[in-house]
Amino acid sequence: MTTTSTSLARTDRRTPLAVTVSSWAVPVMVLGQFALLAIVPVAIALVGALRHARDRTVRRVAALLAVTYAIPLAIWLTRPDGAPSLSKDIHPASVGLIGAASAALIVAILRARQR
Repeated sequence: MTTTSTSLARTDRRTPLAVTVSSWAVPVMVLGQFALLAIVPVAIALVGALRHARDRTVRRVAALLAVTYAIPLAIWLTRPDGAPSLSKDIHPASVGLIGAASAALIVAILRARQR
């Protein structure tokens, strides 16, 4: 009986665990000076939310997180005089926006689970 209740709890989850973990990993990686590698959890959060999340707010906020990450990445890639790494070139306001978008995604995931 325990396995049945465990499997029901896992299938009832509206947002995949990978999206939740990725939403926590993005600000940690950006603040930890691994901003370029943060593209991996951003992509996981975006694809996972768009494909598997039922809640429209989770999908929209995941897209917002991807956009707030993509803007400084595109600026860094297109600037000829940019720093050797994204972590050194990213503006502190962009780091704050990425952190805020990630926090909004975490809140949206938690609200979706409560419904």
